[in-house]
Amino acid sequence: MKLTAPVATRESGVRWLRRIPAHWGVVQSRRLFSERNEKAREGEQQLTVSQKYGLIAQSEFMEREGRRVVQVLKGYDILKRTQAGDFVMSMRSFQGGLEYSTLSGAISSAYVPLKPLKWVHNDYFRYLFKSEAYIQELQSTSDLVRDGQALRFENFSKVSLPVVPIEEQERIASYLDRTSERIDALIAKKSRFIALLREKREALIAHTVTKGLIGSTPLKPSGVGWLGDIPAHWGVIQSRRVFAERNEKARAGEVQLTVSQKYGLIAQSEFMEREGRRVVQVLKGHDILKHVEAGDFVISMRSFQGGLELSYLSGSMSSAYVALSPVKEIDAGYFRHLFKSSTYIQALQSTSDLVRDGQALRFENFSKVPLPLVPVEEQRAIAAYLDQAIARIDALMLKTERSIGLLREHRTSIITAAVTGKIDLCADREEPA
Repeated sequence: MKLTAPVATRESGVRWLRRIPAHWGVVQSRRLFSERNEKAREGEQQLTVSQKYGLIAQSEFMEREGRRVVQVLKGYDILKRTQAGDFVMSMRSFQGGLEYSTLSGAISSAYVPLKPLKWVHNDYFRYLFKSEAYIQELQSTSDLVRDGQALRFENFSKVSLPVVPIEEQERIASYLDRTSERIDALIAKKSRFIALLREKREALIAHTVTKGLIGSTPLKPSGVGWLGDIPAHWGVIQSRRVFAERNEKARAGEVQLTVSQKYGLIAQSEFMEREGRRVVQVLKGHDILKHVEAGDFVISMRSFQGGLELSYLSGSMSSAYVALSPVKEIDAGYFRHLFKSSTYIQALQSTSDLVRDGQALRFENFSKVPLPLVPVEEQRAIAAYLDQAIARIDALMLKTERSIGLLREHRTSIITAAVTGKIDLCADREEPA
C-alpha cells in the first residue's frame, strides 16, 4: 500500500475536509445517519456513555469506577433505545467525539443515538467521529457547547460528511486498526516503563529514609512496624518530640495558601491560575484561618493518600489543615522525603479506620507514628542523595511521557489524514509520473 497523496483530488467545499479524493462525494450528514427516536423497552439493559469506556452496561461502569450512577427502575419511557451499530452523541462529544455502540439497550434521554442509513461502514466512521478535525468542526456548531449546552441532532446535521466507496472505507479502517495497534503497543510499553520508574522511585525513597546511605551499616530492629530494621546508630523517637502543632491564628493581610498533592503549598492566586478555577477565599475574618511558617509541614485532607507537604512560604491556610513546626534541629529535606514515602503514608493511614471515608487527619494521628532519630548531618546527606537520584528518575519519566505524547499526536494526525483522504491506500494505483 502506498502512503502518498492521492493522484486526483478536488476541493470539497467543506472546511474540515478541505481537499478530498476526486471520486469521493460530500453530503449532509442527515443523509447518512438519522436520529433513532425509539423509547426504551421495559427491562432492557441500561447503558452508560463515557469517553473513557465508550458505551457499556451501567453495571460494568459502576464496577470499573467504583461509584454508583442513577438507574431508572420504573418508567422506561423516559429513556431512549439504541441498537448495536448505532453511534451515540453524549454530553462530552464536543470534547472526544461520538461513541460507537456494540450493544443494544436503554440510554439517557440526554444522549442522541444515530442510526446509519447508507454508505456507512461502521469501522470507518468509528475513526472519523473520533478524529480531531471532525471534533473541532462539531465544536464550532455551538458557541455555548463549552458552557455545558448539550449537543443535539441539529449540531450533528450541521457537519457535512464524506461519501466514500464502501470497499475504500474498509481499507482505511483496516489500515487504521493496524496502525493504531502498533502505536498503542508502543504507548503501553512506555507506560509500563514509567510505572516501573515510579516503583523504583518509591522503593528508593522508602529504603533510604529508613536504612540510610551505606549498605554495609549494621542494622538493628527498630521495634516499629513501618520502620523495620534501622541502622544500629539510629534511634526511634515520638513524633511529638520532633514536631509540635502550630496553633497560631492567621495575621491580617498575609497571603492565603492552598495545599494540594499536585503542587504542594502554594499561593491561592497561583493555584487558581494553574488550575483555571476559583477556590474559596476569606476576605474578612482572618481569625478563622491558621498561620503557617516556611519550614513547617502541613497535614491536609489528602495526606492519607500522598503524605505531608513542606511549606516554602509563610502565610495563612484553612483551619482544616494542620501545621507542624519543628521543635528540634532537623533537615527539612530529609523529612520532606520521609513524609512522602509510601511506608510512612501507610503507617499514617493505619492510625484511623475511617480515613478512607473522609475523616480528616489530625495531630493525634501524626503523633501515633514514631519517627527515626537520625543525626542531622546524616539527614542532610540522605536528602542530597535523594534529590539527585530522584531528579534523574523524574527526568527520564518526563522524557518518556513526552515521547508518549508525540506518539498520541502521531496517531491523531494519521487518523485525521486517513479518514479525510489524505493518505492513498489503493494498492493497485500507479505512481504518478
